[in-house]
Amino acid sequence: MRKKLVAGNWKMFGSLAENAALLDAVRAGAPAGGGVEAAVCVPFPYLAQVQQSLSGTAVTWGAQNLSEFAKGAYTGEVSGAMLRDFGCRYAIVGHSERRTLYGEDSDLVARKARAALDTGLVPIVCVGETLAEREGGVTERVVGEQLDAAMGVLGADGVSRCVIAYEPVWAIGTGLTATPEQAQAVHAFIRERVAKLDAKVASNLLILYGGSVKANNAATLFAMADIDGGLIGGASLVAADFLAICAAGAR
Repeated sequence: MRKKLVAGNWKMFGSLAENAALLDAVRAGAPAGGGVEAAVCVPFPYLAQVQQSLSGTAVTWGAQNLSEFAKGAYTGEVSGAMLRDFGCRYAIVGHSERRTLYGEDSDLVARKARAALDTGLVPIVCVGETLAEREGGVTERVVGEQLDAAMGVLGADGVSRCVIAYEPVWAIGTGLTATPEQAQAVHAFIRERVAKLDAKVASNLLILYGGSVKANNAATLFAMADIDGGLIGGASLVAADFLAICAAGAR
């Protein structure tokens, strides 16, 4: 049975004081064992604070992005090796906000995932469709192409060391949420697509749902056969909500 993962994405929120209170609460209330792992993916400047707060606990942490390059004259970029210096386990790549606002395409996302793997990080590779694409009936085509780009670069071994996050763009920060059945259908499609590469990898692959996951809908979403947890946005900034979502994953 696959273990659940609930990963908080703080996006560009936080301050040292706010983070301290949030981390104290998450550290105190996070489930230890029980089939669910809790993680937080935070802005780069707060990695040292998170490392200090969460080291030695059951809660893991990561970054929201990384460079495709290992080192060099790339002002403003952050490498995977730098993230490892701060104890990161995860790095989110290809979040819809990166794709939409900063023009990151699937080929770049695949290279970033490769860079993460090369430095011992677990990439959380995000895929998902816009509202127009869903209404146009091309969800599987869009998600399939995004997946294929990653699989083409990473191969079966690389994909086996990734987490995939399905995040319908139309449900991120909008309050809209895919129904459990809608989400499950896409998660099943993703697993089937990966199975064409390698059936064993597909069976063990963690596929998270990201899109307005809240305390009151997490248990229903996580009960679906192919939903292995969540990539949590706004709710991860409220300790009680985030912990309730983690608890839903532990059931």
